[in-house]
Amino acid sequence: MLLEQIVSSKKSEVADLEVTLPLGIVTSALGRLEKTRGFKEKLQGNSGLKIIAEVKRASPVKGLLCSDFDPVRLARAYQCGGAGAISVITEKKYFKGDPAYISQVKKCTELPILRKDFIFNEYQVFESRVLGADAILLIVSILDQYMLRRLIRLAADLGLTALVEVHDKNELELAVNAGAEVIGINNRNLKTFTVNLSTTLQLAGNIPEDIIVVSESGIASHEDILNLEQAGVDAALIGETLVRSADPCARLRELKGLPDRKGAGLQCG
Repeated sequence: MLLEQIVSSKKSEVADLEVTLPLGIVTSALGRLEKTRGFKEKLQGNSGLKIIAEVKRASPVKGLLCSDFDPVRLARAYQCGGAGAISVITEKKYFKGDPAYISQVKKCTELPILRKDFIFNEYQVFESRVLGADAILLIVSILDQYMLRRLIRLAADLGLTALVEVHDKNELELAVNAGAEVIGINNRNLKTFTVNLSTTLQLAGNIPEDIIVVSESGIASHEDILNLEQAGVDAALIGETLVRSADPCARLRELKGLPDRKGAGLQCG
């Protein structure tokens, strides 16, 4: 399966990185870092559903999504459009991402940055903090319960928010029991890569009220946003719909139901 291939590739990449850049060198930089931006806090409040806008160059299924990809330009467009946070995909082989995108994006926006990758060990959590991330994605389906709990706690110790991703009721129970404070419901089946927004609608009501709920994938209209709000969802992570747009700023405002505003110079290809 594709997910297994991606995780296997990532484990090989991280093993090589741990040799060339040992953990001791990575952690030595922690004392020089600025305080993280409040990712969780940005998703809270009563001002409507928040948008986590994604910097996404490619998909393993659909290939390149933008003919003129520029993470900085996208980030500026997202801030212009009213995003609450920005997700940056850093997986190289299948999504054509790059860890360097985190610092590039963070320099040009005031929004908190989520590192979206396939994270399975402590080294990657420390690495994410040093790279400048304010939050990390933890995918329940690639972690056992012990490691999930361990990584959530380590992230918190480092000032990072863990967005814990689930796909069904069993994974949701594991996430809650592991202490997740922010849970993402992925509408994309990572085994088949099919997308169904009803996944969020079916699971959201089973999540305790004190946990922030994020819907991920397949959100393409203001109507989708309204449906998610009615289901008690706090935020939506949106990538392809924005990246493929000729004007990501205007598209984001449209999704949020805001008045149109010119996004001059923010077009993508």
